[in-house]
Amino acid sequence: MKRMFVLALLVLACKPAAEKTLPVAADNKYQQEIMQWREHRRTRLLADDSWLTLTGLQWLDPGSNKIENPAVGATADLKDGVVTLAPNAKLTIDGKPVTKPVALLDDTNAKGPTIVQSGTTKFNVIKRADKFGLRVRDTNAEARRDFKGLEYFDVNPKWRVEARFEPFSPPKHVAITNVLGMVTDEVAPGELVFTVDGKEYRIEPILEQGETDYFIIFKDQTSGKETYAAARYVYAPPAKDGKTVIDFNKAYNPPCTFTPYATCPLPPSQNRLPVRVEAGEKKYAGGHA
Repeated sequence: MKRMFVLALLVLACKPAAEKTLPVAADNKYQQEIMQWREHRRTRLLADDSWLTLTGLQWLDPGSNKIENPAVGATADLKDGVVTLAPNAKLTIDGKPVTKPVALLDDTNAKGPTIVQSGTTKFNVIKRADKFGLRVRDTNAEARRDFKGLEYFDVNPKWRVEARFEPFSPPKHVAITNVLGMVTDEVAPGELVFTVDGKEYRIEPILEQGETDYFIIFKDQTSGKETYAAARYVYAPPAKDGKTVIDFNKAYNPPCTFTPYATCPLPPSQNRLPVRVEAGEKKYAGGHA
């Protein structure tokens, strides 16, 4: 009996550390953490400025552009990378009527985009590569009114994995294509290497402008079946002592699940995992695609 016990200890000692499920203080505590994360996700989707409120996306041509939505006869001029809104008393910015031309900040500006409002409708300028567009939101949007709720895989600590960070030196530039076929140059600081069920996987996060958390765009063997076909997203904190945690129980659907007016980035080929990640958000029942 004693010999069997010693053998069991030897087997455990030989098991690679990366294969061990990360310790979770208490199952109930971890369940509560994930439930709180899901509730926060739901609350954000129902907010006044959420993806469910998107009702339009108008790409601008150089020169004068008539704004299609809201239909108030407004115009915007695009010149030398600056979008200028023409005076229109039916529009407001910060509650004040637009009585003179206003140069609008786009969504890449550190201060955030300028929000223009007309009734329940708001719009702002977005920049994607070298293109500028107007993103339109309506707090009374049908997608928001008819929100179907979210579905998830059961919470599984197995998919809260410790990942080894292997930095690129220098950081790698990655071409990321979005759903509209636009390509942007993003920075991948390194690879995240993790093990599930004895198999090792590698994935490349990118760093978004002004962010420190790793942004992971991935597909897996559930994509197009139980989960959204194009991709899912998940964040991981920056590595400490060469390690971080990827919690796939917090994987979520991109905005394109909910609206045709988003510009979601797609996963590069190296982020298409040959495994079923049965964790996180499933397909959206009310999805347009």
